[in-house]
Amino acid sequence: MSETPRPWRHQTDHGVRLELHIQPGAKKTSVCGEYNNALKIRLAAPPVDGKANDALLRFLADAFSVPLRNVALIRGELARQKTVVIHNPVQFPVWF
Repeated sequence: MSETPRPWRHQTDHGVRLELHIQPGAKKTSVCGEYNNALKIRLAAPPVDGKANDALLRFLADAFSVPLRNVALIRGELARQKTVVIHNPVQFPVWF
């Protein structure tokens, strides 16, 4: 893990916790910087029927090279501000 302190990134006993600001309905899924002490992620999924949450968890599982079961949404199911935990990450993406 990079040593640069970020307010949205926290080490846990078995992985990392991320504070996120989500923008659903974008043209493509991407990390686009920081917003109010959170990592901002644009999602190419609509905010209906849990589609944006599913897309977010899949995006993070792929980015950290973990199975989907290792990514958990622990806060913000219906909000733009979310907290996600990634258990036992295999790799860290460049934006991390």
